[in-house]
Amino acid sequence: MGIYRHTESSGIEVVTIDYPPVNALPTAGWFALADAVRAAGRDPETKVVVLRAEHRGFNAGVDIKEIQRDSGHSALIDANHGCYEAFSAVYECQVPVIAAVHGFCLGGGIGLVGNADVIVAAEDATFGLPEVERGALGAATHLARLVPQHLMRALFYTASTVSAQQLHHFGSVYKVVPRAELDSAALEVAKNIAAKDGRVIRAAKRALNGIDVQDVHRSYRFEQGFTFELNLAGVADEIRARFDTDLAAKREGK
Repeated sequence: MGIYRHTESSGIEVVTIDYPPVNALPTAGWFALADAVRAAGRDPETKVVVLRAEHRGFNAGVDIKEIQRDSGHSALIDANHGCYEAFSAVYECQVPVIAAVHGFCLGGGIGLVGNADVIVAAEDATFGLPEVERGALGAATHLARLVPQHLMRALFYTASTVSAQQLHHFGSVYKVVPRAELDSAALEVAKNIAAKDGRVIRAAKRALNGIDVQDVHRSYRFEQGFTFELNLAGVADEIRARFDTDLAAKREGK
């Protein structure tokens, strides 16, 4: 269990998320992910990073139970800082990052893929932000990089998801493939990039970030200010408790 990095082939580094069963990352996991992506990008031999995951889905966001176990707000603040670091590491990685997404990609997962350079998705992949159902906000900044503005708002308010096929239609997902072919499809794109001159690829990453129309760091921090407000006001605790009660009732078949 944890974050693992390995060299796939010349110029290609793979970072794997492994937090069973659903890849809901604890605070330490977000920081470890940030460290792994940054280390891969700093390696002068690296030309591209593939970010992938094991288990049932790519990412289920933060570990809510870790936050609930904390009687204060330290866990919430730490989780927010961890997400910020992981999202930033993907965006600022000195080489392109390819996200290989399967199953569910929720909450913090949207922050990762929204900041990635290329997204390859399995046919079963779905993307969404259930934040409003958890008494929180965040990552609308990154969802807005995947879908048009009004769809982003509809998805955010309703906590609905979109499919990989829908995102492919918008052009934000580069390829949609059968689940069994996901890793090979992502590596195929990675090999295409790795065949280029690394000096040019690194310059291209800096150039594309430099012409970005949105400051993803600043806008994400702005969103999180409202998450802190909701928690300080007790609204988030109330909603999470109600969600846990409803979930338990569903499991009991009531």
